[in-house]
Amino acid sequence: MIIYQPKGRAREYCKLAANLYRGCGHGCKYCYAPDATFTDREKFYREPAPRNNVIEQLAKDAASGEFAGQSVLLCFTCDPYQPINDHYDLAGQAIRHLKANGIQVEILTKGGLRAERDLHLLGGGDKIAATLTFIDPADSLKWEPGAALPEERFELLKRAHGLGIQTWASLEPVIDPEQSLEIIRRTHHFVDLFKVGTLNHHPLAKTIDWRKFGRQVVELLEELDCSYYIKNDLRRYLTKTA
Repeated sequence: MIIYQPKGRAREYCKLAANLYRGCGHGCKYCYAPDATFTDREKFYREPAPRNNVIEQLAKDAASGEFAGQSVLLCFTCDPYQPINDHYDLAGQAIRHLKANGIQVEILTKGGLRAERDLHLLGGGDKIAATLTFIDPADSLKWEPGAALPEERFELLKRAHGLGIQTWASLEPVIDPEQSLEIIRRTHHFVDLFKVGTLNHHPLAKTIDWRKFGRQVVELLEELDCSYYIKNDLRRYLTKTA
């Protein structure tokens, strides 16, 4: 099956998901997906491709009736709007099949305005999200060389919000806590929900005071009257005693 139940950290984002591509051309330095899919990291970035018969299998899953009324996230181990989607249009095809079978759609992308082509397919109950990591484009280019720059991701969420589509932002990984806080300040007018985590499986994570950041981010979100979800990896620092 293409529609599946994520485990671990991913399940905090959505109970169902589907991955359309093998590999991702965004080349994010912190990406967990090569390890999770047992793929050579360089090949994962250099040779992304559609999964075999993915749309046919997804259409069959969607038509089974098993997932009607639920939400499916696109995608966890790849980006639905990475550059090759401009050619294959798997994201648009997947959305159409899901919607035709009464399944709501959640999009999580760093593709920026590449995703705008499919906003007209989304309706009530659907959501679109962007992973927001930096304000500084130089940092984004260093860590996420193939992804859309920060302002373009902000603009996607702003346009989606203007169309009445529910938006959320994934502040994970947090690489520069001050930039993550500034992202909230700049985007809270058009982001309906913030999901905040940490940085995992990277040496830099040990240099960050997660307890301090956790307190700062909750204080800011409360001050701005934002809806938010603190992921378990960060929440555990907030529950520790001094």
